[in-house]
Amino acid sequence: MIDILLGGDNAVVIALACRKLPAHQRLKGILWGTAGAIVLRVVLIAFAMTLLQVPFLKLVGAALLLWIGVKLLMPDEEGHSNIEGSDKLWAAVKTVIMADLIMSVDNVIAIAGAATGAGAQHQMPLVIFGLLVSVPIIIWGSQMVLKLMDRFPLIITAGAMLLGWIAGTMALSDPAVKDYLPQTPAWNYSLGVACAIAVYLMGTLLKKRSVQTR
Repeated sequence: MIDILLGGDNAVVIALACRKLPAHQRLKGILWGTAGAIVLRVVLIAFAMTLLQVPFLKLVGAALLLWIGVKLLMPDEEGHSNIEGSDKLWAAVKTVIMADLIMSVDNVIAIAGAATGAGAQHQMPLVIFGLLVSVPIIIWGSQMVLKLMDRFPLIITAGAMLLGWIAGTMALSDPAVKDYLPQTPAWNYSLGVACAIAVYLMGTLLKKRSVQTR
């Protein structure tokens, strides 16, 4: 259940990363991106406790996630027409894997914690099983979001702002700052909203400048 619930964010990220691919390559991008994300998540879970104790790791991840959100709001870069489809495909796959790696830092502790009730020899197999169960949910959700984005481009903006929200809430719980900032729902909500708005404003500004310079 944890994996299925956490798959919602992944579906949005995968759909956003693959939205510019040709129609015949979208499924490939979703499949390869999902496969890479699942492998990375298994690795992260194996070292979850250690990773979450590293100061500044979440802050760096939050900054990268903010930038990914801003880039999603940018228009297609000039010269894309002469790039081979395979290059676009693997660029989308790398974006999916990178975003999932950053987002997983907060999520893996919940998955690892859910498996601790079993014997030590069963914990990793249970986690991997849960991830495999969530794969069809993520893939189906990604394709559904892609279809919606084709009809309603506003979803792209909402998805980018969602990444900003996740970045803000992630940064607040970093070991390097959590002793100095209030760990309350109000602060968590406020920082998430602030980062979501920041992504929107920065993305909109850069998009306008890009259009003006063409």
